[in-house]
Amino acid sequence: MYPRPTVTTAALPAGRGCVHDVAMLALRIPLFPVERTLDLCAVAEMRRNCPRHIGWAAIFIKAYALVAREIPELRSWIAGRIRTRLATSSHSTATLAVHRGDLGADRLFLPRIVRPEELTLCEIQDLIHQYTTRAPKDVFARQLELEMLPGLLRRAVLRWNMYTASPRRTARIGTFSVSSLAGFAATNRLHPTICTTSLSYGPLDAEGRCLTTILADHRVLDGAKVAFALARLEYVLQSAIVAELAAIPTRSTQ
Repeated sequence: MYPRPTVTTAALPAGRGCVHDVAMLALRIPLFPVERTLDLCAVAEMRRNCPRHIGWAAIFIKAYALVAREIPELRSWIAGRIRTRLATSSHSTATLAVHRGDLGADRLFLPRIVRPEELTLCEIQDLIHQYTTRAPKDVFARQLELEMLPGLLRRAVLRWNMYTASPRRTARIGTFSVSSLAGFAATNRLHPTICTTSLSYGPLDAEGRCLTTILADHRVLDGAKVAFALARLEYVLQSAIVAELAAIPTRSTQ
């Protein structure tokens, strides 16, 4: 007979509590995935030749925001819980899942990047660098404050932010999110999100192709529109993003 295992219990860490809340609230959203394998060979080559490091997260955030500028549904969400309405923001706000493993324990932070369609790739990369290197109290103050609230109050705040038509919703939730494990040579195609859409991309294969997934709220979007958005995303990556990467040396020289 093997001895019975011992079990210890501890309070859920504050950081995991916030992730728990987002995951539970995401269960109430009828999310469905649409996938497309994107040809990013030209983007990858231009990125390698770029004198400035531009990460794939910055590239996808900028490209998706440009697509959202064309497709209002990607900037929309369900507002109201009694009288349901469709709210649409005039601009995008990206929520990025940032893993920090340099704090003694793994932490997941969710910073926002406002109007990424109007920022340069270098500006977006600078913001991401701050979120991944600066002290959390300097760049994640609002999330740290939220984590200190009791669970019921914390979830009430998140629910109010989810369903309000206030412009503050975009600053606190975002219009779309981006989550990827491509840097770990893995994919996370069905991650939880409380945004209307969430973008995930995997590592590039030997031919420069990348499996890309959009999780979408079926109350706002149908599959055909999401598939069209993926096609537009591939076009924007191969055109506008390639052109901007090619122009970075000129801007640096100037």
